[in-house]
Amino acid sequence: MPSREVPVRDSITQLEQRFEQLRTTRRRRTKLPEALWQAGVEQARQHGVNVVAYALRLDYSGLKKRLSGTSVRRGQVTPAAFVELVSASGARAKEYVIEFESNPSPWMRVQWKGAAPPDWTALLRAWREVAG
Repeated sequence: MPSREVPVRDSITQLEQRFEQLRTTRRRRTKLPEALWQAGVEQARQHGVNVVAYALRLDYSGLKKRLSGTSVRRGQVTPAAFVELVSASGARAKEYVIEFESNPSPWMRVQWKGAAPPDWTALLRAWREVAG
């Protein structure tokens, strides 16, 4: 089966030359500069992820994640700004379990039995002060 050539636009060709220049001067397996990734993302918005990933020899999944705004850095977690706890039945539960976790390692689990739930925000605030 003959290989199919993907048509490459002039703007992608210029960016491809920048990538090639960088690849000839840097060590293998080092990260690409963020500016080049962003240039690739801009080209992917215009011409499509597959075309740009193929032309620039970029990881398709990584480019797609960057295009959608998802961070690709490992180990970086965005903290929750708001968490809502909702009972499935709408009735008050007799037992509550909540876990607080922080990166890299501190965590706390609270298991509460009783008619009224504890003040979760106060518990979280106190835990953050201690773990902090």
